[in-house]
Amino acid sequence: MTNVQRARRQVRLSRALGIALTPKAQGLFDKRPYGPGEHGNSRRRSESDYSVRLKEKQRLRAQYGVSEKQLRKAYEVASRTQGQTGNAMLINLETRLDALVLRAGFARTVAQARQFVVHRHILVDGNIVDRPSYRVRPGQVIQVKPKSQTMEPFQAAAEGVHRDVLPATPGYLDVDLASLKATFTRLPEVEEIPVQVNTQFVVEYYNHY
Repeated sequence: MTNVQRARRQVRLSRALGIALTPKAQGLFDKRPYGPGEHGNSRRRSESDYSVRLKEKQRLRAQYGVSEKQLRKAYEVASRTQGQTGNAMLINLETRLDALVLRAGFARTVAQARQFVVHRHILVDGNIVDRPSYRVRPGQVIQVKPKSQTMEPFQAAAEGVHRDVLPATPGYLDVDLASLKATFTRLPEVEEIPVQVNTQFVVEYYNHY
């Protein structure tokens, strides 16, 4: 799949799910905020309870760029913890390394953040971590590898070019963008996490379907 094909797919997925998954999708989504296809703007059929919950689960998957297996695992882990399962699941996903690389402004999209991690550009406490699913712990420092900081994508990130398309830096990250360094200071509160999802619907999907 080419970059152009991938971008088009993300736009269609954004419109189908009702959320912008990339900056490019955001611009097009603003113009056409309805489902893809010739009749997307005219579709007004009511959705079943199953469809509503399935869509919410797919929205969460897409925003973190995780597989069905990974999301179900996050749910299963959360279901064994105290407190609300949906909240625990969301916090679990937000502590992924690729998610925090994105939140820090080092990448423009979650797919790019995942790519940076896999290609060994990211350090955690001074050590290369190449697993996007790595769970970052409070107090750990995320940094772009010094040798990688000379690359154009990271130089652009250090100049803050992604800040116009990303949510404000959340309170659980202390970011020094010029140095491409971020400290994960604490676990996030659910209200701070910049995703669009009804976690209760996701929990109900896994409980019943």
